[in-house]
Amino acid sequence: MTLKRPTKDELKQLAAANYFSLTEDELTDFDGLIPSMFATLDLLDRAPQPSPPVKYLERDRGYRPTPESDPLNAILRRCSVKGAREGKLAGKHIGIKDCIAVAGIPMTCGSLVMEGYVPENDATIVTRILDAGGEIVAKLNLDNFAFSGAGDTSAFGPTRNPHNRDHLAGGSSGGSAAALYYDDIDITIGGDQGGSIRIPASWCGVVGLKPTYGLVPYTGCLGIDPTFDHAGPMGRTVADVALMLEVLAGKDPMDPRQTEVKVEPYTQFLGRELKGLRLGILREGFGLPGGEPDVDMAVRRAAQALGDLGAEVKEVSVPLHRNIESVIWGLIAQGAAALISANGVGYHLRGYYDAGLASALGRFRKAQGDDLPATLKLVLLLGTFLNRQYHGRLYAKAQNLRAPIREAYDRVLQQVDALIMPTTPIKALRYEPELRPRALIERGWSMLGNTAVFDMTGHPSLSIPCAMSQGLPVGMMLTGRYFDEQTLLRIGDAFERNLDWRQV
Repeated sequence: MTLKRPTKDELKQLAAANYFSLTEDELTDFDGLIPSMFATLDLLDRAPQPSPPVKYLERDRGYRPTPESDPLNAILRRCSVKGAREGKLAGKHIGIKDCIAVAGIPMTCGSLVMEGYVPENDATIVTRILDAGGEIVAKLNLDNFAFSGAGDTSAFGPTRNPHNRDHLAGGSSGGSAAALYYDDIDITIGGDQGGSIRIPASWCGVVGLKPTYGLVPYTGCLGIDPTFDHAGPMGRTVADVALMLEVLAGKDPMDPRQTEVKVEPYTQFLGRELKGLRLGILREGFGLPGGEPDVDMAVRRAAQALGDLGAEVKEVSVPLHRNIESVIWGLIAQGAAALISANGVGYHLRGYYDAGLASALGRFRKAQGDDLPATLKLVLLLGTFLNRQYHGRLYAKAQNLRAPIREAYDRVLQQVDALIMPTTPIKALRYEPELRPRALIERGWSMLGNTAVFDMTGHPSLSIPCAMSQGLPVGMMLTGRYFDEQTLLRIGDAFERNLDWRQV
């Protein structure tokens, strides 16, 4: 195959897009250089593509389940990918969020734009699950391109709340939470850039962990910004989440997000008492604008219950907790716009780049851009404008502000072993079809007040169900020091073993 060469008219257009013009001499000389330059690019295009091997070939690409067999609309595809015969996950059935690559199984990212895309390789975490004996049995529903926290923007319909189907499961990993209410799915995987594991965990009454940034490899997962992309486990119990974290965590040479990675035998920290642990109720995590008082009350009761189990519980403060929205949106808007404009692969980082995904997303986006969700359209508009108008200055400033924000939480975490706050300030939203874009976007980002900041700082955060109120679950979020997931899991496990969260 010979690559298409730019014409002289296209060179003029490209110059204008880069804010300069071409003299006739420049145009003639550049046009003359193009053939030799593209001859080398033709060689690159024809070179074999190095990629990690697909280890397990017993794969059934499956089918879309019927509404009768999937009443929560949690599953986009039933499938079967079998791994090793032995391992920590032997006999476990695993569901994967459908923005994580499983070779040979279609991946939609919850969007019509990606229909027809079939990954050629497994994500690193998929390989690790299969190596540990797990069987992947489902690709799970998610908000369209993972750009909402409500669970209602998927092109394939909203994911329903298992406690009340008139309400939503939350997002963007809504299918990963709701599918845990099906007997044949044991543990699931979600992704988190603003709260997308913890929000649906809270709303559905399951356990969800956003690990320390970089602890779990993100290779093979469609991201938003490589500086705050996270993937992590979700389960019915803390023990299941700890077990899966042991499988997922660790260094991946293909993932440029990772630097230091500290791994622990997480399941060995379960079953321990809480005596000696110091827990801080984060004052600014309560009473958020638009929050529900019963959520705050339920989490405070749960915190007191942890005190009754032996932990020392006191109130602590991080004043900037409510004042970092500008940093979050400065990063999300510009980072996401840049990554999507680069067709999901980005530039300038060492590691594995998925050429097949880049080609598919680029072609599909050009052909079906109108099918992008309103949330992503707005982010692309805003991010593109900010990058053109302010030349990356606001993105750079937002990135630079992350260090002092992280340090503010680190100072408090020197005084306590974990912070406590509501995962979301509200319970699961009622599903409202036919919303206009503004209402859809505002609702979809209305619950991020406590979750999004820890994607930006990278601290690990665990959501556990701690109460029922008005027939819907309430989630309590525990946030800890870098690479101290074991303490969060220990606390969550003690709460779970000693208390029935439905009665707290």
